[in-house]
Amino acid sequence: MKQIGIVGAGVMGRGLAHDLARTGHSAILVDVNADILDSAREDISRNLRLYQMFGHQQVDDIDGVLDRIEYTHDLTAIEKAEFVIENVTECWSTKKDVYARLATICPSIVVFAANTSAIPITRIGAVSGRPDRTIGMHFMNPVPLKPVVEVIRGYHTSDTTVDTAKSLLAGLGKEAVIVNDAPGFVSNRVLMLSVNEAIYLVQDGVASVEDIDRIFKSCFGHKMGMLETADLIGLDTILFSIEVLYESFNDSKYRPCPLLKKMVDAGLLGRKAGKGFYSY
Repeated sequence: MKQIGIVGAGVMGRGLAHDLARTGHSAILVDVNADILDSAREDISRNLRLYQMFGHQQVDDIDGVLDRIEYTHDLTAIEKAEFVIENVTECWSTKKDVYARLATICPSIVVFAANTSAIPITRIGAVSGRPDRTIGMHFMNPVPLKPVVEVIRGYHTSDTTVDTAKSLLAGLGKEAVIVNDAPGFVSNRVLMLSVNEAIYLVQDGVASVEDIDRIFKSCFGHKMGMLETADLIGLDTILFSIEVLYESFNDSKYRPCPLLKKMVDAGLLGRKAGKGFYSY
C-alpha cells in the first residue's frame, strides 16, 4: 500500500500524514476546515525539521516528503486511497456521518481504520458498510515518535484486515499490539480514568497541578504527569472519551469531573488552545 487516506487534520491526522510521507507513502489529508489544513501544512513542515535537528528522525529530502502529502477539503479525494485512517472528533454523530459517506466513496476492498480514543470498533463497523474490513488503530501522540500502536479487533474484523493493518504499521516502523474490542480498549480505559481522577484532585484542592504531576514523574518515573498528558491530548478529547466510558459502562467511577467540563466550556483545551492546566 502506497496511498493512504487520512480523514481529519487535527493533531493526530497531521502526525499520521507526517509519518506516512516520511516512510515513503503518499498521504491524502482531508479536513472540512481550510484553516486547519493550513495549520497542518505548517506544523508538518516545522516538525520534520525539528525532529531532524534534535536527532529524533533522519530525513534526506524534506521537500520530497512534503510533496507526498495532498491537502484537501473534498472527501471524495479519498477514493484514490488503498487504506483509510479516520481521525475526526470523538463525537459519535460526527463519526457516524463520516463513515456513511466513506462507504459510498471508497471501493469495497478498502480497509477503514478508526483512530478513536474510546468508541467501540464494533459500533463503527456496523455503520461502515464493511464490518469485516473495519479495525481500530489507536495511535499515540506524537505519532512520528511512538513505536507501538494499539490495534483493536471488532466483533466482525477479519484476520485479513488485521494482517493488512499490521503490514501498514510495519511499513511505518511500528509494532502492533492486538486487543479485543471494548469501550476505551486497554490504554484509555485506564488512562482516562486516571486523568479524570487527577482533575478531581485539583478541583478538591488536594494538591496543585504542578505537585500532582511531580508525584507521577518523580515517584513513578512517568515522563509526563497526568495533567500534562491531558493538555497534550486535549481536554475536549478527554471529556468526549470519559463520557463514552461513562455511558458505555453506566459506572459512576467514570463520571466526568465538573472542573473538566468547565474548562472545556471555557475553551481551555490544553496545548492546542495555548492554555489548559498549563500555559503554552
